[in-house]
Amino acid sequence: MTTPGNTVKNVLSSDVEIKGNLKFSGELNFEGKLDGEIHSDGTLLLGDSATINGTLDVGSVVVRGKITGNVTAKDKIEIKSKAEVFGDIKAAKLVIEEGVTFVGKTEVNPNKVSATPAPAPRTPEIPKPGEAGKPVLR
Repeated sequence: MTTPGNTVKNVLSSDVEIKGNLKFSGELNFEGKLDGEIHSDGTLLLGDSATINGTLDVGSVVVRGKITGNVTAKDKIEIKSKAEVFGDIKAAKLVIEEGVTFVGKTEVNPNKVSATPAPAPRTPEIPKPGEAGKPVLR
């Protein structure tokens, strides 16, 4: 029974193995194994026994298990002690506790998180002495 103000929590325990993509809304507590992708605007809670081989694109995530793949969170990535992350992470906010194993690059930008990289800034080309004209942007 759901009462107003309570969110439904989804649970996939340690005996669950998934090959493919997983989508959910709200909050998911995941303890099993996944080969694939997870997409959600909600909150993903990865337990101690969770093993992910693939990419995560979620609203926020708390990592206690092992991830091999890139992680993007619109809000926050929280990596707890003893967790392992092998891949690049991108989020508006990032919390990494002591004792974490992390191999990859981070991009933390509280203003915007996007799946596509920003274009490189254009530099003006200065005319050589004796050439007329204004600098040209390329």
